[in-house]
Amino acid sequence: MMLTVVGVRFKRAGKIYYFDPADFQVKAGQKVIVETVRGIELGEVAVGPKTVMEEDVVAPLKQVIRIATEEDINTERENNRKEKEAFDTCLKEIEKHQLEMKLVDVEYTFDNNKIIFYFTADGRVDFRDLVKDLASIFRTRIELRQIGVRDEAKMLGGLGPCGRSLCCSTFLGDFEPVSIKMAKEQNLSLNPTKISGICGRLMCCLKYEEDVYEEIKKEIPPIGAKAQTPNGDAIIVDVNVLKQTVKVRLIKDEDGEFGEYPISSIKVVDGQE
Repeated sequence: MMLTVVGVRFKRAGKIYYFDPADFQVKAGQKVIVETVRGIELGEVAVGPKTVMEEDVVAPLKQVIRIATEEDINTERENNRKEKEAFDTCLKEIEKHQLEMKLVDVEYTFDNNKIIFYFTADGRVDFRDLVKDLASIFRTRIELRQIGVRDEAKMLGGLGPCGRSLCCSTFLGDFEPVSIKMAKEQNLSLNPTKISGICGRLMCCLKYEEDVYEEIKKEIPPIGAKAQTPNGDAIIVDVNVLKQTVKVRLIKDEDGEFGEYPISSIKVVDGQE
């Protein structure tokens, strides 16, 4: 069964969630009011109406309540203003309680039923007294949520080693697993300072070309293999995945002359040397 849905995002570069547009003529870029597990929220339509298979949607599929009005947008602006004030207040309370934690961001739910304080810390933090004080100040539900360094970078933003705005804070909806193996596959420097982002973790962009490298490497012979080249038998000493070429040492040449050939021009005759 096919369903018509719209994709709604609640934060810049945040995850996209599907909702039923109901009878509203919703289009990408519009602000809408929807119901989530956190209550009533204002979000932006990131994906216009489209049809998807029912099994691709997390049930139950909630409906768009309404297209955001000017009053709704003003409420969101007011919440943003109050978040800045709540941030400063929380900093003072953290200092008062002498807690080893770093406040990263503050978020008011649209209906003001809850304030969420995001923080990082090296270990577990006993913030029960802090929550009590914040609840007495703001007179609403308080949630303190500990996040990781990657989430911190996503919230704060910044410039990566490439000089561009961080991928995580501009367009990456979800973090994908990144491993040192990806850097090895792409023949990159394994110096941590060269392949780490400002969060201190491996750069997300290591994942971008990994699938292409893995696919091409299936066709590339391994280093140490014996191969026939236009100039005679040789041993493969290096490979260039992007150029799809191999560097070889000719066996017949006593001086060990090296040459570079396209993969299509050689024939592997033996496995490892």
